[in-house]
Amino acid sequence: GHRPSGETSEARIAKALAHPLRARILQRLGERVASPGDLAVELGAPLGVVSYHVRMLRDYDCVELVRTEPRRGALQHFYKATARPNLDEGQWRTLPSGLRRELTGETITELVGDLAVAADAGKLEDPEVVLTRTPLELDEKGWKKLNKLLAKTLDQALAIASESSARRNEGATGEVFPTELGLLHFKRAEN
Repeated sequence: GHRPSGETSEARIAKALAHPLRARILQRLGERVASPGDLAVELGAPLGVVSYHVRMLRDYDCVELVRTEPRRGALQHFYKATARPNLDEGQWRTLPSGLRRELTGETITELVGDLAVAADAGKLEDPEVVLTRTPLELDEKGWKKLNKLLAKTLDQALAIASESSARRNEGATGEVFPTELGLLHFKRAEN
């Protein structure tokens, strides 16, 4: 890679997310294994451009090659994300406002789309589904305190997912199913 020695993983991820297409690619590769060709079609971007950004993500150690497959006389490369494309509050602030707006819009669109697919499949009828909406009135200190709590909650959720994966890798039996956790905490517009 072309990374400076001693660069933190947060700095790598921030650089990876500094370009909107790279951010979208990293997000997709965090969800599943895919090739640059698959991503180009899905994202509506030229293959050469997508391949370039996948190489950049590889140079930043944010993705890794999982496998190759022969395809039409060439090798098709399949990648997965090795870095979580989430930034802390300080890193998020350093992104250009247009990129923050784009990433936020994409995340909400994908969340709503996944929610609609789950609803159509009857998955929201499960009695253990957690769905809550709670408007609050907070001062600046309360806003920051709740954001820190949500960040800790996300860290704990990822630890639980890691434990679940470890049990599967150790041969534990039982049903495995995909779930999705969406955390939103935002300042409402005044009515």
